[in-house]
Amino acid sequence: MIPLRRPLSRAAAATGLAAALLLVAGCGSGVVADAAPDDAGASTTIENCGREVVVDGAPEAAVGMHPAQTELLLRLGLADRLVGQAQAASQALPDDVAPLAAEVPVLGDVAPPSREDLLAVEPDFVYSPTTYEFSADQGFASIEQLGDADAAVYVAAGGCKDRRMTGEVADLFADLENLGEIFGEQDAAEELIADSRADLDAVATAVADVEPLRVAQVFYDGGALQAIGAGVEYDMLRLAGADNVYAPDQDAFSDFFAAAITPESLAAEEPDAIVFSTYDDAHEAATREYLTTTFPDMPAVRESRLIAVSSSDVFPGTLGNIAVVEQVAKGLYPEAF
Repeated sequence: MIPLRRPLSRAAAATGLAAALLLVAGCGSGVVADAAPDDAGASTTIENCGREVVVDGAPEAAVGMHPAQTELLLRLGLADRLVGQAQAASQALPDDVAPLAAEVPVLGDVAPPSREDLLAVEPDFVYSPTTYEFSADQGFASIEQLGDADAAVYVAAGGCKDRRMTGEVADLFADLENLGEIFGEQDAAEELIADSRADLDAVATAVADVEPLRVAQVFYDGGALQAIGAGVEYDMLRLAGADNVYAPDQDAFSDFFAAAITPESLAAEEPDAIVFSTYDDAHEAATREYLTTTFPDMPAVRESRLIAVSSSDVFPGTLGNIAVVEQVAKGLYPEAF
C-alpha cells in the first residue's frame, strides 16, 4: 500500500459545488457492507446503494471514475489493475501516487467518460463517487449496460442518496473495507483506515478543550450565496471542533444539504469563521474578495478566519475529507497544534 501523505494545501479542481450538487442529486439508496469471504478468488457480495454488487474473483480491470476513487485504488496497491482513470482533469492526484497512474488511460476530462469510451477499456469493476456517472441520458454507460458487459459497479457510500443528508467522514471506512474484501487487499485497507483514524483522533485530542467557534460553511459563485448545513460537509466541521451555524435540524436543510441564503442572513449570524469551498485559484480569490468587501465588520473577516477548502476534497467518500478536518481545525485553533 502507498502510505498516506496527502498534502493539506487546497488541490486545484475544475469542478465546484455547482457540479457536486448535480452529481449527488441522482444517487441511489444506502450502502451497507455485507459479509464477504476471506478468499479473494471467491464471489463477494456487497449491498451498495440499494442493490447487490456481486464480484466473482478479484477484479483485474478496474476504472476509478473520479481522481478521489483512483487515488484510493492506487493506495491499496492496485495500480496494475487499473485500465482507466476518469475525470482526471477535475483534481490532481497527490504527488506520491501520481506517478503510479502515469500509464493509466485517461477517460474523459472534467466530465465522466462516454458510454463508448468506458466500455472500450473492457472494465470488470467501476468505482464511482455517485451514480450520476452512470446517467444514460447524458451519454454515459448505465449500471445495467456495464452489468451486461460483466462489469461490477460500486458507488461511494457517502454518495448514495439516502446518505447524502446524513453522511459522515467515517463512510469512507466502509468503502475501504468493501474494497479490501473485493480485491483481496484487506491488510492494505485496514492500514489505510488505521492511518486515517489516527489523523482524526489527533485532531479530536487537539481540539478537545477549545472553546468552540461558531462557523458558517458557504459556497459563493456567480453572485449566488449558498449555506451548507448537512451531509459529510457538516460532519467535517463537527470533527474539526466547530460549532456549526447551519445544521441538519434546520428547516432550510430538511431536503437538501445546501440552501440559498441572503447576505443579510449570513451577516446576522455573526460567525467567528467561514469555511468555503473553491474549485480553482481564481474562484478562491473571488470568494475572498466578496466576503471581505461584503462583510467587513463580521468577526470571521475581522479575525481573518476565512478558510478555503478544495471542492473535490468535500466530495463524499474521499481521503480529502480527512485532510479537510485537519485543515479546518488548524485554521480555527492554530494554538492547539
